[in-house]
Parts: sequence; structure tokens; C-alpha cells
Amino acid sequence: MTETATEPKPHFATVGRSFYPIIVALFTATLIISNVCATKGIEFFGGHHFSLGPVQILPLNLDAAFFLFPLAYILGDVLTEVYGFVAARRAILTGFAIMLLTTACFAIAVKLPAASWYENQHAFSTVVGTVPWIVGASVAGYLVGQLLNSYVLVWIKARTNERFLWVRLIGSTVVGELADTVTFCAIAAPAIGISTFSGFVNYVVVGYVWKTLAEVIVLPITYRVIALIKANEPTYTY
Repeated sequence: MTETATEPKPHFATVGRSFYPIIVALFTATLIISNVCATKGIEFFGGHHFSLGPVQILPLNLDAAFFLFPLAYILGDVLTEVYGFVAARRAILTGFAIMLLTTACFAIAVKLPAASWYENQHAFSTVVGTVPWIVGASVAGYLVGQLLNSYVLVWIKARTNERFLWVRLIGSTVVGELADTVTFCAIAAPAIGISTFSGFVNYVVVGYVWKTLAEVIVLPITYRVIALIKANEPTYTY
């Protein structure tokens, strides 16, 4: 068939070269993976016991997402520092929506009738069936913590301009991680088997200290990533 002048040609939307969608994808994937990993409670120094007053310091109580949660805050810092609060908020709400979708899919998968030859229904239900509870905890902590993290970073940046990046990154993390950790742990602790006040305090303190220290440790990498993205993205001023 010969093409005529009146036949419409195919059109496609233009894909920009911004790093923003890539960072949002990593940010969202981190949240989903974290919520599955967080269904497993873990313990370090299980054979050691040390108490400070009514609070048991050792062993250290965490969930299996402890190594991944800091990455979500690092990516959140990058989004806010480079693209601003509005763009970061859009990424946060996108992650929130996708976490809800993940929860709904897991709930449906658990309820679907298992095949006669499938022998892992109980194990599957035990693991992903806990996810809605963990997601509820994560969503509450995530929304409060990430929004506070982004707001504080932008608030500090408005007063320091482009100076003192380390103050913005650490200051926002201290505030955001505290709100996130307390909220998340208060809801998630029963789901992973923490039933005592001492264990709960241990869970909160260890998680908060670890997440904050992890971001401080990788600060040089965060600096390099932010500098790289800023050098390759168009910027604007308020």
C-alpha cells in the first residue's frame, strides 16, 4: 500500500533526558522491597544480654529491611535537593500509591485458591500476609517522615542557598528518620513479634541510630550523586 499525503504518520511522546524518572523508579522499588523484607524480624548478639535500667540494650532488635531503608532517605534527599519539594512530594505520593497497589495484589494472591500440588500456601500467607500490616506501618511512617525530611531540607536550603549541603542532608534526616522510625515501629513491632516495652524501645533506638548513621557514612556518595545530577539537569531559582 502506497502512503499518501493525507495518511497520518505515527506520533510518539518525547522522552526527556532527566534523571528524575530513574530516581523515582529506584525510590519506589526500594519502598516495595523494604516492605517485604521488613516482615522478618532479626536479632544481632542474640547470645548477649545487657540492660540499661528498664531498657534492654542487647541483643539488638531490627527488621530485615534495616540495610535498605536508609537508601530511601538518601534518594529522597537527592530528589528534594535537586528537584525541590513539589517534585519530591510527587515522588513520595507515587510511592505511596504503588505500595497500596502492592498490598492489594498480595492480599488477592493470598486469598486465591491454592492448587492441589502447591505446598507452600501457609508459608506464602505467613510472609506476604503480614505485608499489609507492615505496609500500614510503613505508609504512616513513610508519609510523615519523608514529607518532614523534604520540608526540613527545603526550609534549610531557603536560608543557606547552595551552602552547607551537609547541614541540609543531616538535619533533614535527623528529623525525618525520627518521625518515621517511631511511627513505623509503633505499628510494626507486634507484626514481627516484639511484645515488650523494652524490646520496642530497643527496636526504635537501634533502628533510628542505624538509619541516621548510615546516611552520615554515605554522605560523600550522596554529595557526588547530587553534584553529578545538578551538572546535567537544567535549574531554576525561586
